[in-house]
Amino acid sequence: MCPLNLNTPYYSPIISKLPFQRPYIFPTSHLFLHYLPYLLLSSFIANNIIFCFTELANSQLTLEETTNKGVVLALYEALSSHDVVQVQKLLASDLEWWFHGPPSHQFLMQILTGTAKFDNASFQFLHKTIDVFGSVVLVEGCDPTRSITWVHAWTVTDGVITQVREYFNTSLTVTRFGKSDISSITTLHCPSVWESSLPNRVGKSVPGLVLAL
Repeated sequence: MCPLNLNTPYYSPIISKLPFQRPYIFPTSHLFLHYLPYLLLSSFIANNIIFCFTELANSQLTLEETTNKGVVLALYEALSSHDVVQVQKLLASDLEWWFHGPPSHQFLMQILTGTAKFDNASFQFLHKTIDVFGSVVLVEGCDPTRSITWVHAWTVTDGVITQVREYFNTSLTVTRFGKSDISSITTLHCPSVWESSLPNRVGKSVPGLVLAL
């Protein structure tokens, strides 16, 4: 019988004594080494299953965000071409609207409610940046003279815009607070995922708000 090396790092002995026999040491490390390939294979399979589900979830989220971005871009295209029918198709009939800025800058609501003519004299929404966070699409832009800056936070549900928050001449910071409803708060001491940049570029001193997603 080969002598046992009790100094082996992975050695975990079991001592058994039968009647009329000397104690015998069974090295459990051999059993461990026997099943080690199966354990490694199981771990590999489990990790790959988790990876596949993670990739699937990410791809679905990316597809949703791409779709939501396309809906918002289609709306700006319809506004630019004065296509009233297309605008109405993209907006929910019970659209929730929130506005922060000078009352005279409520251009979008004036167009949607028909209080302002939808023609070449209407305010031109020239978007500069667009970012997507799930169902929320953030668009930042200005007027042709860069004297007015704005941010739109659109909420898209099943391919239809159900909510819009407008910020005119306002510096906006966006934070994430889990799955709570979108709300606007005035504290600026939270980690941000997005910040408006146009007010700084045009040298404007404007009030600041935080939008929580």
